[in-house]
Amino acid sequence: MPPWFALTRALFESAKFSRALSLCIVSSAFLTTAIRDVIGWPGLIGVLAALVVLSACSFAAHWDVIEWHGLLPVSLLVFVAWCAVSIAWSTYQWATLAAVLYQWVFTFFALYLALVRDAIQIVRVIGDVLRVLLAASLALELFSGLLIDMPIKFLGITGSLARGGPISGLFGSRNQLGLVALVAAVTFIIEWRTRSVSLGVAVSSVAVAVLCLGFSSSPVIAIMIVVLLLATAALFGIRHIRAERWKFSVQVSLGVITVILAVAAFIFRGPIIDLLHGRDVLNVRYDVWIQMWHLIPANPLLGWGWIGFWRGSLPPYSLINAATGAPHSNGLNAFLDVWLQVGLVGFLLFLIMLGLAMERSWLLGSNKRSVIYAWPPLVVIALIGTALAESTVLIESGWMLLVICTVKASQGMSWRQALPTGAASTSLP
Repeated sequence: MPPWFALTRALFESAKFSRALSLCIVSSAFLTTAIRDVIGWPGLIGVLAALVVLSACSFAAHWDVIEWHGLLPVSLLVFVAWCAVSIAWSTYQWATLAAVLYQWVFTFFALYLALVRDAIQIVRVIGDVLRVLLAASLALELFSGLLIDMPIKFLGITGSLARGGPISGLFGSRNQLGLVALVAAVTFIIEWRTRSVSLGVAVSSVAVAVLCLGFSSSPVIAIMIVVLLLATAALFGIRHIRAERWKFSVQVSLGVITVILAVAAFIFRGPIIDLLHGRDVLNVRYDVWIQMWHLIPANPLLGWGWIGFWRGSLPPYSLINAATGAPHSNGLNAFLDVWLQVGLVGFLLFLIMLGLAMERSWLLGSNKRSVIYAWPPLVVIALIGTALAESTVLIESGWMLLVICTVKASQGMSWRQALPTGAASTSLP
């Protein structure tokens, strides 16, 4: 083996390189909007391409030490494959091809993080990145809203902090900022509970996340805060039940209560929306959803073709934008968005993937002793809940987080782990 090859392999195998690369991947995934605003799509594609090359080299260096037995969930692979196959019937094939490649990039990043880094390392990396990004977002909002009292247009910052918000920071919209702050708050608390950071760092980090949540002034995120608090209380309550027969009964009861609360929330959605001053937000979404619902029957089973980000110049998205009188980059509802793009088949595959990810991560979080197992189910709940009013979970950082949680849950509860090693071996797509 040539000396240069041994040195190169040692570099890509090193823990320091893997951590640095992980920090770059997570930072880029959460900053895609800001990167596009500053250097455009060509610049973002260049950044992502460089990270893909480095990740592939690091992946190859770690290949022999990765345990593949039952790791990659079939539900995830089938959904991603269905999105790719939609190129065959897409009405905008080149756009679908580009969207599929873009989806694969963040899928690959998620697989790299989930397979090369362990759960605590993933939480630490995401925590370190979000600490900086949320603090930077607040600093820019302070600079824009209080010091110069004018917007920073190229970053989409409106300078509304002095009026109490809403703010968007580096994330493009208040709902995206709110979702990132929610994930960050969960991550910071798990970091503290696993003694990965000191109490002072944890408290200051959570304080920054809470400030971002408050100033985002998002009715969607306000509802998700309540949901996540209830889910956290339920999860940690179940974790403290030692008797298995009691734990099973509580799990079943909790499922029934969740269904009842969901039905009640739907029945009383009007008063809840008025209480949160979210009528305007709902009206905007309702207009988009109605137009999507009218277009779904045109291709109900297979959909129009995977697109990810909407292209305003392509039908049916141009028709939706024209009908609503405003440009939209997504359907503001991940479930309808999936149905529109990849049809009823894709919609059902998406539900199966989410359902398995939620079930596996929740059972692991409620049964495993280490508190690190509580991170995936809480993040999945935040993503699924937000998916009712945003399509963030389908693209970029939202999709990357979902894939990480799905793979990590599959590591602990894949049915293929019961098979012989030779029969269960799975390779990367």
